[in-house]
Amino acid sequence: MPDRSTSTSNRLAVDQPTRSADRNQNLANQADPATDGMLLPSLEDGITLLDVDGDRGVPILQSLVLDHLLLHDGPAFWIDANGHATTTTLTQIAPSQRLLNRIHVARGFTAYQHYGAVYDLPTAVNKSIQMSTTDAGAAGRGEPSRDEDTSPHTPALIVAPAVDAQYRADDTLSETHAKTLQARTLARLATYADGYDIPVLVTRNERNEFTESVARVADHHLECEQTRMGPRVVGEGFETLVYPVDDGAYYQTTFAYWRQLLAARATQVGVEPTTPAPSTPTPEGVGTGVTADGETVAATADPLLDAWTATGAGGR
Repeated sequence: MPDRSTSTSNRLAVDQPTRSADRNQNLANQADPATDGMLLPSLEDGITLLDVDGDRGVPILQSLVLDHLLLHDGPAFWIDANGHATTTTLTQIAPSQRLLNRIHVARGFTAYQHYGAVYDLPTAVNKSIQMSTTDAGAAGRGEPSRDEDTSPHTPALIVAPAVDAQYRADDTLSETHAKTLQARTLARLATYADGYDIPVLVTRNERNEFTESVARVADHHLECEQTRMGPRVVGEGFETLVYPVDDGAYYQTTFAYWRQLLAARATQVGVEPTTPAPSTPTPEGVGTGVTADGETVAATADPLLDAWTATGAGGR
């Protein structure tokens, strides 16, 4: 009777996915074969468009962000729309609460507020660098770097989910004006990707003529479709083929899959996973922003940092 473990190992060896980044390959070479196939696609410098079939894909988006932060030093700057940055899911899938402290969030509730947050991002980055270098100096030394190509002080990633949402929904703008404002937002994001030499991860609410410009400006494209065996991600040099677990079975599309995937990645890079505290549902508008009437609204988003939508610092 053939050995079950050998049979499973041979099957997974045939079905291993490919990866697009060399640094990911180095990690994969050291990974346990049972978890090697669980690696997520790497985010390359430039704008990456993630299209998710069937829903908003919040856990998929957040998993890509957390995976990138596990592999790179530095903070992520997240310009949110439609509640993609809620702590409800982030705290469920994050292998360590310390990762969440590296995510700085700004929220735009109108087209002008969203564009204002994008416009003000360099100011937020400079402020973050000043604060982190001051804290590191006061501590005497920083943590050892896990990636020689990045700094713990400079941005590692920019995230702009539903980048079309506010421009599409704002009925105070004509169609021409909405397209122009969205084009300026995309141009700034492209400038930041080039200027900081980092990935910019974006999604769009719909695929139609209005969002063709998002696809045109993207340097990379990831497609995610929901299948009966789990989420299947396809991109340049990457394809999810299997979701192996200890007994050779396959994961379904559940939070348990994303939690285990990120915990495996954390173990690979030497980050000790911690058990997140139980989370409670949070409203879609968590954070600080300015309403259309000019009223400042605030809510606690700990452990996320609302970086640059505080009073007087954005939210136009």
